[in-house]
This record gives sequence, C-alpha cells and structure tokens, in this order.
Amino acid sequence: MSDQQDPHYLGIITQGSLAGGLEMKLDGANSVEDLRVGRFVVIEGKRTRFFSMLVDISLSASNQSFLEDPPLDNPLALAVIQAGCAYGTVKVQPMLMLENEASQGTSLRPVKTIPSHFSPVHEAGEKDFALVFGAEDEKNNENYFFNIGKPINMETPVCLNLERFVERSNGIFGKSGTGKSFLTRILLCGLIKKDVASMLVFDMHNEYGWQALSENKSQPRVKGLKQLFGSRVTVFSLDPASSKARGIPDPHELLIGYNQIEIEDLDLLKEELNLSEATLENAYIVREKFGADWIATLLDMSGEEIDDFTMNNKGHPTAIKTLQRRLNTIVQKTAYLRPRVSQNYIDQILRHIEAGNHVVLEFGRQNNLLSYMLATNIITRKIHAEYVRRCELHMADPDNVPSPRKLTIVLEEAHKFLSPQLACSTIFGTIAREMRKYAVTLLVVDQRPSGIDSEIMSQLGTRVTALLNDEKDIDAVFTGMSGSATLRTVLAQLDPKQQVLVMGYAVPMPVVIRTRSFDTDFYKAVSLDSYSSISSNEDKLDNESIRQRAAKAAEEIFGS
Repeated sequence: MSDQQDPHYLGIITQGSLAGGLEMKLDGANSVEDLRVGRFVVIEGKRTRFFSMLVDISLSASNQSFLEDPPLDNPLALAVIQAGCAYGTVKVQPMLMLENEASQGTSLRPVKTIPSHFSPVHEAGEKDFALVFGAEDEKNNENYFFNIGKPINMETPVCLNLERFVERSNGIFGKSGTGKSFLTRILLCGLIKKDVASMLVFDMHNEYGWQALSENKSQPRVKGLKQLFGSRVTVFSLDPASSKARGIPDPHELLIGYNQIEIEDLDLLKEELNLSEATLENAYIVREKFGADWIATLLDMSGEEIDDFTMNNKGHPTAIKTLQRRLNTIVQKTAYLRPRVSQNYIDQILRHIEAGNHVVLEFGRQNNLLSYMLATNIITRKIHAEYVRRCELHMADPDNVPSPRKLTIVLEEAHKFLSPQLACSTIFGTIAREMRKYAVTLLVVDQRPSGIDSEIMSQLGTRVTALLNDEKDIDAVFTGMSGSATLRTVLAQLDPKQQVLVMGYAVPMPVVIRTRSFDTDFYKAVSLDSYSSISSNEDKLDNESIRQRAAKAAEEIFGS
C-alpha cells in the first residue's frame, strides 16, 4: 500500500532545519481542522525514523493570486483551487530518532540530523507509543510504566516511567481549576501501585486522604488514597475531629511541641507574620539564654520581665516584645501546638514510611497558610535530617546498613516555600537541589510556577503542566528545558480541563495527553488483589460504621 493510501498518512516534509524544525505539506485528503498542536507523528526517513510533535499549523498556497481574488461565487472553481494550489502547512519538531540499521539496535537517540525532502509523515500508532513511552503491565509491579492518559484524538495509552520519576524532584503546574489535584491523585495512585517509593502528602485542603469533592454531578465525590489502598495508607491529622467528621476511621493525631520550632521555621514565616530581621536576631538571643524551651518561657514572660532580661543580657526590649506577640499569633492560629508533647509523632511517621506505607497528613480546619507552612517545614526538616543520618550510615557501611526507603514529599502552595527569597534557606530548597542524594525528593503542586526560584525550577526532572495564561508562569515552566520556543505554542493551546503537557526526565520526549478520568474504571485498574489480604482494625470498619462515626464527630464539631 502506498503512503497516500495509508489512512494514517498526513503529508510530506518540504523544508526546514535541525534548529528551527521542519515543515510538512499536508496531504489534500486531510483537513487542517482535524489536526491539533501537540500531536505525536512519525517521519519516515530513508534510514531513520523521527518521532516528532506538531507544534504549529498554517495555511499556504502555491499561487498567491488565487488568494487575493478567490472565486467565492463558483463552488466548483473554488474546489479546484483548494485541491490544487491551496494547502495546509504544519510545523513539525523532531524529538527522537531511531536508525533502521541493524548495527544501531533499537535504542532511541537524540535528534542529530533531519530527514530528506519529501519524507512521508504518518500519525503515530500504538506500537510507536509503546516503543517511545513504554507499555504498562498491570499485573507486574516490577514494570514501572504507568498509564497516565491518552494522546489527543487517540485511544493509545501514554506511560510515565515511575522509576525515573522518583529519582528527581518533579512539578505539577496549572492555573486554578485545571485539575491539578486530580492529576496529582492519579500519579500518587501509580506510585503506590507500583511501590517505587513511599509518599508523604501534606494535604492542606483535605483532598487526598479519604475522599474529595468532584465537579462531576453524576459522581460528586471521588475516593481518596485511604479508600483505595486501605492499610497501605495511614492518615495523620492535625485536627482529628474534623477528619473523623469527614469519614476517616481512626486518624492518627499529630501534635507539635513549642520546643520543636526552630528559628529557621520562623524565618520561613517572615512575610506571614511581618517579622523583621531585627526581631529574628533577638530570637537567637532568647534561644541562647533559655535553650529548647525558649518559646514557652518567652510566652510566659511579662513586659517587666522582658525589660529586666534585656538589661542583664543582649537584646532589644521592643524587638523581643514584638517577637512575643508574633509567637502568640502562631499559638492562636495553630491548635496542634503544645508546650511539650509526650511522644515523638514524627518518628511514628518515619516508622510507617520504613514499613513501606504511605502517609497523608491532613490539616482539617487548621488549613490556614501560616499553620500549613509551619507544620510542613518542621516535619520535613526533621524527616530530612533523619534521612541524611541514615544515608550517611549506609554510605559508610553499605554491606551491613541498608539504605532508607525512597521518599517523595508532596507539597502544595510550593511557591510559598521555594520563592527566590527563601529557596536558599528552606529545607525544601535543599531537597530540590540535592536531587536523589539522600533518597528524598519533592513533588511540588502549584498554580504560580513563576513564584518558584529559577534554580529550583531547573532542578525539577519532570514537569506536568496544565493550561497557564500568565506569560511569567509559562516562562517559568520551561526554565532549563531545551526546545521551549516550539513548546510554548503547544502549552497555550491546551484545553482548560484534563489536558496536560508532560516533559522531562520520566518521558523520552514531550507529549500532550488527555489525562485519565479518576472514576470507577480507574479504581479497578489501580487496585491490587494483595491489598485485600492486608488487614487492620481501621480497614475492618464497614461503610455503615464509618458513616455513624462520621455523623457523631460532625455533631460534636458543628452541632446537631
């Protein structure tokens, strides 16, 4: 069968360059209206196949005079012109190449050349997608490819290499309302199913634990990770009463002591608390004098006692009184704080992670930004310190000391932690720059990537990006990525729902996909039979029992 008779045939390459991309003349049997930027195509060179992306579409003509005065009142003449000299031109960007010579094997390579004139272009098929993006084996967890969606106008699955995904920090971006939380939930389900790493999810808006609201009227609520994976997921809560009211059986309470707060945690909250550098400098003076219990001691001091303190020690009374007021603000807005806690809750989280489980930390009604930033920073800082200690022990004696289990920390509102002003000093900036050195990576979820430090953005291995409108945000997403000029058009043309551009370390080439629906079919696809054999007291509760307990907890909180 000739190329023109092939139903997947699109056209031929007419001109172009390696740096600027190629131009394809669209075959007359195809309409430009059927094409979409971001589509995956294959150029068949004489010795090489080029896996490419459509990045722009335009209209051209071999005779411009017909365009200046088209015979609009003569349909037959117009059809002749359209068939003969008017045609569509498509810009094609080669991303990968596969040489046909046996000596080259079947490995994909970066593009180092271009196809010859008149090379045919075809729509990519299922085998092409499997060759480039891999294929998921749902029954084999050692196969780390996970189906995240399908190409536009096609039913072929596109897979992410989750083994490569967890090796570096990654980002999920998109303006508000584009489905970032649903996409994050899909990726987390894949990571749990394939068991490539443990997850620690800082769930600011209580969307990942038990269930979440959906815009789909036929399915107003969708399952969270705890419902899908049972005892493989443990829910900790800073507001257990709220968690129980939303149906979570027996959430683990988490409290934080004043003595666990470091001055670097306050430094992160400078903007939220309007803290000056002078106030923070005086915090070091108080900390040096009173030790680990400095916050509890300062909160109990009267104004006269602060004046006496500054007379006998270093420090400025006004700055220390300001610090006291700001600390009181923190205590009032964070109900999970105590002067001291009786047990090490963060160590409990670590034990769950070591056991191969996944942790969701819910904030309940403690989801104001100040509360979220404080708890997230304290917990991450201590977990990272423990991971550094264990990794160094493993490096010193790899035969006898096992390396810690890989951990991915999911962070919403990431620009608040990774802004240019804070990225050099926060624990999250440290983790992003370390990549996988200490087995901890980030999955940042944000609608304002332009607020994240450019150095941090350049360290993100894989970026999954939904629609963005702000030019600064679009520029930020492509920080450190090659070929960004051609991909900007692709990103700008995404639909506002369920379409994303995936690019970076975990995919061989950028691709636009329609993400999987988070529905009953997805629940069945990610469930594992082995999960049903894992029992715990919280998993034995039937739905009616859960509903009764939730109703009782809700009544305690909100009244009958």
